[in-house]
Amino acid sequence: MKLHELKSAEGSRKIRNRVGRGSSSGNGKTAGRGQKGQKARSGGGTRPGFEGGQTPLFRRLPKRGFTNINAKEYALVNLDQLNIFEDGTEVTPDILKEKRIVRNEKSGVKILGNGELTKKLTVKAAKFSKSAETAITAKGGSIEVI
Repeated sequence: MKLHELKSAEGSRKIRNRVGRGSSSGNGKTAGRGQKGQKARSGGGTRPGFEGGQTPLFRRLPKRGFTNINAKEYALVNLDQLNIFEDGTEVTPDILKEKRIVRNEKSGVKILGNGELTKKLTVKAAKFSKSAETAITAKGGSIEVI
């Protein structure tokens, strides 16, 4: 194979449609915008959600609830996910991230009581559910709120 024999893969390259560049381009004169009207003008067109003057859907529907801007979102970890660690391990958010149990820490890690814990662990997290707390201490482990 030589340099002049190289060809790009079929379908990998698209020819750009150059609008308004003469009649032979197929999109000359009105450049594919048709004759007059709002959409033919420069800067013309309507905003997203515009329904031709009819009250738009987002204004017809009632407002519900509110969003608490101070709400904290925690990365959730269940007890059965902690069974991958050896007995006596100190489980911290950094280790959980390293082992890919938690992808994003968010406002901290919260340990939930789903599943059964079979190891004795020292768990450090931002929050614990009551059931998780009792399950960890029942196995002889300890918890630490950070």
